Amino acid sequence: MKTLVLRLAYDGTDFVGLQRQPNGRTVEGELAKALERIYGECPTIVPAGRTDSGVHARGMVVHVRLGNADRIPVERIPRALNALLPEDVRINGVQLRSDTQFHARYDALRRTYSYYLARCSDPLRRRYEWQVPFPFRDTALEEAAAVFLGTHDFTTFSKFNADRRSYICTVERCSWHQCGGGRYRLEIVANRFVYGMVRCLVGAMLDCARGKRSAAELAEALHARDRRRSSPIAPPHGLVFESVEYPPELGVVFTSECAQW
Repeated sequence: MKTLVLRLAYDGTDFVGLQRQPNGRTVEGELAKALERIYGECPTIVPAGRTDSGVHARGMVVHVRLGNADRIPVERIPRALNALLPEDVRINGVQLRSDTQFHARYDALRRTYSYYLARCSDPLRRRYEWQVPFPFRDTALEEAAAVFLGTHDFTTFSKFNADRRSYICTVERCSWHQCGGGRYRLEIVANRFVYGMVRCLVGAMLDCARGKRSAAELAEALHARDRRRSSPIAPPHGLVFESVEYPPELGVVFTSECAQW
């Protein structure tokens, strides 16, 4: 038994989410079908995080345990899987480990998300950024972002999850970057994220930038741990799961740096 670690990118537009569901097309479902065709078994796929319907990923990491992992050489795995996967999912990194202890989710140190926001309307970008139809102050976005730095209980700015025991996360970075042409990218890095957290935070920050709330009011709402004090949630299509980082001693090194056909 070995552990196959995969890094993948996907366009979430036509998926109901990452994880397999009874009804609807999922990233896990497509990956499971490809793995079964190559290895003759349908292993459990364990991701580093979860993404909802419409959310994209550039560097999602998953692991699977395989009994016949040596069936094809490791350098051929990306090409073999990509030949079977639909065009909106691509493997862009792979590692085959002889141990069965590595865990894509529990071993992660931190995750990074981006959220893309635009003042202007562009039909070619509409699937990948929130094109906001009202004015806002970009300086207020940065003021609001600073509120969420540090360790907090993010109950207020999250969706309810019956399986979640703790909503405490440590946000290491939360900042907006101007991309030119009236476009902005939020970079947010944390040890973990709870359900709907980034989209809830973006909605709250935009409320602040529109003058509907102050940064001080956001801080009060955060500490209240009351979802009734949240803001309208941002749409999913502007959100991208960028990457996940593991402790160096685990030696997570991918053999492929680009998606091979």
